[in-house]
Amino acid sequence: MGLFWDLIQQSQIQDQKSRAASLEDRVRFLEHELYKTRELLTKTLKVLEEHTGKDIDGDGYAG
Repeated sequence: MGLFWDLIQQSQIQDQKSRAASLEDRVRFLEHELYKTRELLTKTLKVLEEHTGKDIDGDGYAG
């Protein structure tokens, strides 16, 4: 019975390691996507402010 229990525990440990690695990869991907989204938003705001001549983001100047 002890050997069977050890195998079950080892399997659970491996499953947890896989989930943790997968979660780390997912977080890394989401952080990269957030960076790209912020970059695009900044560029879009700059163009919009230049086009309208208004300070949309509240930084004190247009463009």
